Amino acid sequence: MIDIKITNEILDAAACIANATDAACGGIAVFIGTVRNQTKEKKVTRLEYECYESMALKEMKKIADEVIRLWNVNNIIIHHRTGILSIGDIAVIIVVSSAHRDAAFDACRYTIDTLKKTVPIWKKEVFEGGEEWISAHA
Repeated sequence: MIDIKITNEILDAAACIANATDAACGGIAVFIGTVRNQTKEKKVTRLEYECYESMALKEMKKIADEVIRLWNVNNIIIHHRTGILSIGDIAVIIVVSSAHRDAAFDACRYTIDTLKKTVPIWKKEVFEGGEEWISAHA
């Protein structure tokens, strides 16, 4: 099962994990990326995410297809948030379930690393006293 989503609504980690749970899988790996309160010694007040949605969804699907091919995983969920996010909000959730833990771990890391390199999502970090647009590919 592949579940890809880009939304400006709150992401639900528990629902993603439940949806990836599979009796045939002995391993579920999860990555949850949240908004932290500091970067490069600057105090962050919020993040703003924008994306080229149709292209981002295509790229996310390509990543999911490749993960299934390379690691033979049963389920992969990739959800990314857009819009204005506060400190502590979830920006991205990746859940991978497979028969064995090694495949789940490797596939989950590959998914977030590749997403950050190839998917057209940009974030604006808003600091106390300034802001800066940063590619999510940074």
